[in-house]
Amino acid sequence: MKYIAIIFWGFILGQVSVYLGSALSGGSYDFMIATMTGIFTALIVVLVSALMPKTASHK
Repeated sequence: MKYIAIIFWGFILGQVSVYLGSALSGGSYDFMIATMTGIFTALIVVLVSALMPKTASHK
């Protein structure tokens, strides 16, 4: 469930960031580029979190 939420929010934030970037630069909005950017970023976040060492909790 955690990974589904990360990919969902990556998709949403990718759409928002590409839309704002294209609006501010005067370019055109491309849904596919925004989707690929968001999901690629979300997958990178998942991979980095999986590679980070687990810390022991302090009691």
